Amino acid sequence: MSENLYNILRYRFPKNRGAKFIETPNDRSIMYDDVDRLTAIFAAAMLNLGIDRGHRLLVSIDKSPEAILIYLAALRLEAIFVPLNPTYTDREFKYFLENSTPTVVILRNKKDKAKIAAAKQMGAKVATINTSNEGSFIDLANVCKPFNLINATKKTQPAAILYTSGTTGKPKGVVLTHGNLSSNGKTLHHVWGFQPGDVLLHALPVFHVHGLFVAIHCAMLNASKIIYLEKFDIDLVIDQLQRATVMMGVPTFYTRLLKHPSLDASLCKNMRLFISGSAALLPQTWIDFKAKTKHEIIERYGMSEAGMITSNPLNGERLPGTVGFTLPDIEVRVTSEDGTKLSSGKIGVLEVKGPNVFSGYWRRPELTATEFRSDGFFISGDMATVSASGRIKIVGRNRDLIISGGLNVYPNEIEDSLNILPGIIESAVIGVIHPDLGESVVACIVTEASFKCDENEIIDALKNQLASYKVPRRIIRLESLPKNIMGKIQKNMLRQRYSVLP
Repeated sequence: MSENLYNILRYRFPKNRGAKFIETPNDRSIMYDDVDRLTAIFAAAMLNLGIDRGHRLLVSIDKSPEAILIYLAALRLEAIFVPLNPTYTDREFKYFLENSTPTVVILRNKKDKAKIAAAKQMGAKVATINTSNEGSFIDLANVCKPFNLINATKKTQPAAILYTSGTTGKPKGVVLTHGNLSSNGKTLHHVWGFQPGDVLLHALPVFHVHGLFVAIHCAMLNASKIIYLEKFDIDLVIDQLQRATVMMGVPTFYTRLLKHPSLDASLCKNMRLFISGSAALLPQTWIDFKAKTKHEIIERYGMSEAGMITSNPLNGERLPGTVGFTLPDIEVRVTSEDGTKLSSGKIGVLEVKGPNVFSGYWRRPELTATEFRSDGFFISGDMATVSASGRIKIVGRNRDLIISGGLNVYPNEIEDSLNILPGIIESAVIGVIHPDLGESVVACIVTEASFKCDENEIIDALKNQLASYKVPRRIIRLESLPKNIMGKIQKNMLRQRYSVLP
């Protein structure tokens, strides 16, 4: 049997193919029977441009229904889909272009003149599309005869390359197979209890695991309708909440929703599930959201290299500040640096193994070899603890570990202590070079406008909660913390900015 992901998704299409697949706030609709027809036409256009099995299709466009259809068409052809954030600079784009060596590049027709020129110079065929469904790709598709064949595929066939954020060194291309994506999608569809009639409110970007794979695959496996927003517009989200049953978001979505005067339990009466990921959800946000809506957000944990790995339970206690339990068919363990498995409660590196784990880094065999143990476990680089019951808490990234005076300091522990102080909205703890200690602990905080405590008062408050070596030597107050598009705090930028402190 073919393991082509598109075939697997197509098998779950509703019996009534006239049911809605995508609906936008401006009254545009795509039905499930349109999906087969349009992806066959788009596949024909790609073949016309020179795409074949295993070729890379680099796509850097604004969010639109066509962005999803292009992805699905690439799956049909066994092309390797390479989605990129369209806001990357020309210099950043050139790196991805040279690294992935795509056969075809699809870009925005008016905004990307320099990127178009760079792709052509490299020898790629270039097509364009905008959010109004105009451009050379659409022009070509309109004159192509549909290519109705869906290529037979093994589960080991690469389906996509996702580039990591590259907080250390150049971004790495994560190769995800049809099997990786289908196994994770089926698991999430099951553990989150998707049911007939579920409607997904989609406000995430579609160049990332969360918005493209987790959200879209779950909805399609359930034959659900997707209310598809171009971006997270707070008023639009509030307006659409009563028409949805499931929403997936990053923590920023929930903090902004909490500030909206219309958010209450009655607005969320039809909602079944709120899910958060891509960055850590502050426990206070979880608590405040429950108080205002009567809903407990499900926080889950994943990464580009493995999709989703853990989740708080659908039925059972959801604990704020934790990412729940390992998903079915996935194994995790916490180890020391040399790979020795640690007992429950000990902090170590989280390692993961399962059908969801990527096949390797694109054209980086030497790096791939160093990131896997001999028994097949992937070294995530995240520091974690696993309780005796199996519940997992992420402590931070290995690269974020601070070694001060020879002692290990885990930033997440200090951030938890800071974030519960009245008036502090969020925090990020980093290590900066210190002539005596090696590294000194520094906390960057964002506070409410009315916050009056000075640096010494905050430090004194932490002394009652933390061992002395963990207490920050400096507290820096900022208007905002630098974050990437998925809401992850960019600690490397803070380390660079405050590499030298008096």
